[in-house]
Amino acid sequence: MKEIQGTSNRYLCIDMTTKTWAVQKISTEDLRLYLGGKGLGIKLFYDRLKDRLGSIDPLGEENLLIFSNGVLLSTGAPCSARFEVITKSPLTGLMVASSCGGPLGEASKTAGWDGIIVAGRAEAPTVVRLDSTGATFESGEAYWGMGTHEVQEALGMTVKEGAAVIGPAGENLVPFANICSGHRFAGRGGVGAVMGSKNLKAIVARGREYRCVPVDPVMFEKNMKKVKKHILRNNMTQSYRAYGTNANVRHGIRTGYSPVRNFRDRYHPDIEATSGEAMAKRYSTRHSTCRHCMVLCGHKGRYPDGKMRQIPEYETIGLFGSNIDNYDPDIIGEWNDLMNELGMDTISAGGVIAWAMEAGEKGLRRTDLAFGKVENIACTLKDIAFRRGEGEDLARGVRWMSETYGGTDFAIHAKGLEIAAYDPRAAWGHGLSYAVHNKGGCHLGSYLIGMEVLLGYMPRRTTIGKHHWVAFLEDLYTGINSLQGCLFSGFSIMTEPAIPKYLPKAALNVSMLFTPRTSMMLMNWSGFSRFFWAITGHRLTQWDFKRAGERINKLERYMNVQMGMKAEEDTLPRRFTEESVTKYPETSVVPIEKMVKRYYRIRGYDPATGGPTEAQLQKLGVML
Repeated sequence: MKEIQGTSNRYLCIDMTTKTWAVQKISTEDLRLYLGGKGLGIKLFYDRLKDRLGSIDPLGEENLLIFSNGVLLSTGAPCSARFEVITKSPLTGLMVASSCGGPLGEASKTAGWDGIIVAGRAEAPTVVRLDSTGATFESGEAYWGMGTHEVQEALGMTVKEGAAVIGPAGENLVPFANICSGHRFAGRGGVGAVMGSKNLKAIVARGREYRCVPVDPVMFEKNMKKVKKHILRNNMTQSYRAYGTNANVRHGIRTGYSPVRNFRDRYHPDIEATSGEAMAKRYSTRHSTCRHCMVLCGHKGRYPDGKMRQIPEYETIGLFGSNIDNYDPDIIGEWNDLMNELGMDTISAGGVIAWAMEAGEKGLRRTDLAFGKVENIACTLKDIAFRRGEGEDLARGVRWMSETYGGTDFAIHAKGLEIAAYDPRAAWGHGLSYAVHNKGGCHLGSYLIGMEVLLGYMPRRTTIGKHHWVAFLEDLYTGINSLQGCLFSGFSIMTEPAIPKYLPKAALNVSMLFTPRTSMMLMNWSGFSRFFWAITGHRLTQWDFKRAGERINKLERYMNVQMGMKAEEDTLPRRFTEESVTKYPETSVVPIEKMVKRYYRIRGYDPATGGPTEAQLQKLGVML
């Protein structure tokens, strides 16, 4: 097996229109400034389309679909079997980057490619196969209409191969269709619809021709030993290892972030039936994870019908459980299987169905969907994927539905992206994260719920200091998504040093709010920067790493402004800012305007546009 020291710095460029391919070399400077993964994908998208960002139709030929591998991939670093999908979203009209832990990344990386850039549109359904020598094109007609796992089986792949595929939702251009690789998904923002718009049913990569080795193996091994120790001993990691992300359910019951009846209520006594602890017992769960994983949050279990299923993630449990007034985990598991096979984002699907239930209840539109009614959900999901009947409307998402029929007050989205299953009235910093994240209502923009609730590092309902932490964690998380590590390893690595780990919680709470910069100095995320340094040979401190995250975030924000994003979109639905009384005993609304103003101030964003100035970008080293 041949070796690649560090990175190959080669992207495979595929033109679906002409069925040709070429190689794009990546400069050392771009790798250093943008780290790989999400960051480099954003930069490549900008370089190619900067003069046309506002006019590009997300489902048109001009849009690019970029699969970008990080430097960690195939090195054996913990939690590193990930790749990023970057494109212009058909759901939001803005940039979207979605992370996936499936096998396409490792297969393409060990075929010698740091990423794949897909342009154009084929005349008919197509499958692209690639290896170290380039790409070949074959008819995908026989696979069109197949589900995501069905098509992966039909492709007849060997152990050296990994694929990225779409299901019927992607074929029918549902704006929240996803991309499947193995049993993992690039889930948000409609990346699957963009793939479908190119008539690309599947990409199959044949790898294991190269082995990626660090430039400095001694530094790499030393850093890996330290990082593994931190991940294994972290409380949040241990909770996810035991119960999956559904360990978050009981936190929601306790603190009132549970989504109930389209986020109208924040509590219901039956939510416990969908907790990670209850499901672990009910299904005798075991681990089912991404490769090289140490967090082990992915679980599977035996359901009462005898079928072994992937346990749905917390977001799916929340949005197809309490948010539609359903407390039966068995049927959520069946719906999760169905959505995965159809190839659609469970968060957006759950959000639009809950909105339709409330809109029907209020007489805004006719529908058979109703809270607590479960017998028509499966057929509704199929109707969305095939865009038939009511599914044609639902497929357009919450923003379109509410602007068409009314009901914007209870349309639970940010910038057109349906909000994940944490009610921000319980954790105001997490609400700010939803409001200002470049992608829209994604929970993983800065995941401040982790600091506010899961780890208890700061009071939940205060505006003090939250803008500092959202900006800081956005930069770190963007850096992690550019290395292409797992975000769940972030808190483990960052908070395990002795001072944040053992400082009394009362003292930590005060420090995090009133001296946030000092608190940041007490943390240590050099595990990420030292991985980049060891693998590539390019010196990178932890503060250089954070600055790279800032550079990527601000370039992406600048691109969004060019695509039409307005400053007034950095906000939350009125349900969260005006409706304080729910079934949870604590009353609360999110003072979002105050926090957004503070966030703009420390980011240096222009209040008129909501974006950075060109001078600010140039100071960060961004060449426009």
